[in-house]
Amino acid sequence: MPTGLQTNVSPIPVVLTLAERELVRFFRQRNRVVGALVQPLMFWVLFSLGLRSNGLGPAFFFPGTIAMILLFTAIFATISIIEDRREGFLQSVLVAPAPRWAMVFGKILGGATIAMLQALLFLVLGWLTLELKSSVTEVLMAVMLMAVISVALTSLGFFIAWRMESTQGFHAIMSVFLFPMWLLSGSLFPDEPGSWLTLLSRFNPLTYGVAGLRHYLRFSDSGLSVDALPSLAVCWMVTVAFAVIMFVLAWRIADTRTTGDLL
Repeated sequence: MPTGLQTNVSPIPVVLTLAERELVRFFRQRNRVVGALVQPLMFWVLFSLGLRSNGLGPAFFFPGTIAMILLFTAIFATISIIEDRREGFLQSVLVAPAPRWAMVFGKILGGATIAMLQALLFLVLGWLTLELKSSVTEVLMAVMLMAVISVALTSLGFFIAWRMESTQGFHAIMSVFLFPMWLLSGSLFPDEPGSWLTLLSRFNPLTYGVAGLRHYLRFSDSGLSVDALPSLAVCWMVTVAFAVIMFVLAWRIADTRTTGDLL
């Protein structure tokens, strides 16, 4: 049973207010905005130049860089949960007469929206600088898949951050868990059938999001065949399941008492 006070208060204002608060907080921190835009661009350029000798150019790393933007932006956005608990804002939200899932969804929607805005800017950059062969329908499907990925990753960040007492602990988890998650998603290296690294990556749900983006975002010089990748149907099923499972877990963990709760 949910632990908060439940009434017939509409959850929509709660969701929209919390999502808006995340956006306002993000855009007011100019250093965070600049860092969020410059870091993925720097990684994209460096990886493209550093691994060009292997026949992998900017087009190959483009989908993986989008995944990196979605992962790190969505995850860092959920640090606000720790800050909100320390500042007392979270406690006031928890005792509000609104369903607990509305609070969870509002925070996740705000973080996912921030991640999507940055990923869309990077997508426009790729369209302007690379020879994109995808149709309009394929690009729109890629954007939809990006939205599902961002919700899944923000929910994951919420799930991790909810039990954290400090941002230092959150950064430690990110270093040992989330960064390897991106490295093992197929973002940096093409699949090699029979490779242990490829086999290990198949247990990573982010792998299927990156593979789906590779299916949709086709470039003339990507140097990659999608034949070895999981099919689009599998990519969608795994990514949607990942998003649903992580949102439910975030919702359920928010229904439990934590240190500092007033409930």
